[in-house]
Amino acid sequence: MTFINKTREGFIRTFGHEPDGVVFAPGRVNLIGEHVDYNDGLVLPMPISAGTAVAWSAQGGGRIDAIALDLDSARDAFMLGETAPHQPADWRSYLRGMPAEMAARGLAAGGAKLAIAGSIPRGSGLSSSASLCIALGRAVQAAASAPPASPRDLARAAQAAEHNWAGVHCGIMDQMAVAAGEAGSALLLDCRDLATRTVPLPADWAVLIVQSGVRRGLVDGHYNQRRRDCEVAVAALAVPSLREASLALVEAADLDPVVRRRARHVVTEIARTEAAVAAIGAGDLAALGRLFAASHASMRDDFEISVPAVDALVASLTAVIGREGGARMTGGGFGGAVVAVLAAREVPRVSAALRERYRTPDGAPLDIRHERAGGLPPE
Repeated sequence: MTFINKTREGFIRTFGHEPDGVVFAPGRVNLIGEHVDYNDGLVLPMPISAGTAVAWSAQGGGRIDAIALDLDSARDAFMLGETAPHQPADWRSYLRGMPAEMAARGLAAGGAKLAIAGSIPRGSGLSSSASLCIALGRAVQAAASAPPASPRDLARAAQAAEHNWAGVHCGIMDQMAVAAGEAGSALLLDCRDLATRTVPLPADWAVLIVQSGVRRGLVDGHYNQRRRDCEVAVAALAVPSLREASLALVEAADLDPVVRRRARHVVTEIARTEAAVAAIGAGDLAALGRLFAASHASMRDDFEISVPAVDALVASLTAVIGREGGARMTGGGFGGAVVAVLAAREVPRVSAALRERYRTPDGAPLDIRHERAGGLPPE
């Protein structure tokens, strides 16, 4: 039974009738460009096969009745326009926040019965919250019988739901990647003006997503503090954003040493993202692997968002891949997943070798997800 069919059946069990439809929004893995989206930088995410499904049925009166099928069938109900953020922040924060932020932007959102299911491991760094928000947005918009909103408008509403309803002051990368990305391709996103360009990956490449076994939390993991550090650097450098700063300017300025490291990561990571697009276009796995290694070192040493288990996983994966490809931490940091790009023919060998070399902190089986390039369906 497919994931979509399971979600539909969960709706029927809960509400006693067929849904009007089922929508899906993918998660995303960021190939490179970490913590630069809220600094107006360039990022290179890619949608993945795992995501969020929402079975929906329209109902009048502006009422939302929802069930989270994979969270012990937790329930929530409220009237559109008459609710406040749920505390502490959880899935209900996004459920309530997404239609509210859509309404604030003039996007239609109708009353609905909703059954929600996700296949993204929470705390994995693969944008489960952005996927949830975009899926919810598509469902309540369909319930209002409204034309689909543009990916940019839907992404803006989802970002505001994160900020105002869940307390995570994230950039726009995750939401745009989920709303606008194409399967099997990366999405070059300029976070300064939200311009996008599809960057197809060679069909004989593969992307591996490997869970470290360390679950992360963006609020508890000091994500917001890293953003404040960047804001301090912007003020001290007197630039509109770190996108406008050069490495020479950062190194020459009278900055607190911690703030200098944060700014140095952002400036060099933006440059690495541009170089990664060129490497992909040239089909140069070795060059991309070197960029991945430099990115991970910068996140570990300058931005200080890695943890020992993730460092060990990156080292193991890099060693078994060899020169033709590479690995790096992906996501907000403090745990979560590692991403690798390599030749597709090497996936069985690399996966087997990694299972021999790396153990999660709790001894759980290693979660390795294979995303195919070139627009092919995932395994």
